[in-house]
Amino acid sequence: MKTIEVVAAIIHDQGRILAAQRGYGDFKDGWEFPGGKMQPGETAPEAIIREISEELRVRIRPEKLLVTVEYDYPAFHLTMHCFFCTIVEGAIELVEHEAMKWLAEDELDSVAWLPADVEVVRALKAHLAAGGA
Repeated sequence: MKTIEVVAAIIHDQGRILAAQRGYGDFKDGWEFPGGKMQPGETAPEAIIREISEELRVRIRPEKLLVTVEYDYPAFHLTMHCFFCTIVEGAIELVEHEAMKWLAEDELDSVAWLPADVEVVRALKAHLAAGGA
């Protein structure tokens, strides 16, 4: 099975987390943490900065890795490195997504997350419950 390695940004601001709705592809309309494929020779932090610049037109600062999710979709295996990030410059402009929402901790289950992102939400809830920010 083909493996795809990606990065995802858990962008937080004032206790809220950014969720983005996919605007294309097999998983159109599903909700995800924004990000994308790593390029050869790129570190995960470099990849997430580039991807978010391309997808949301903002500059972010990756703070720390929350979790790396391994998930088997029917057509490929996904390795997804998920970083807590903050926006350091710019205002969000949706380039590849059709919608976005800022979700409080108690709203994380209010959107239909893509399957691999459900694993990220589970790790995020455990982190927040343990007093993480």
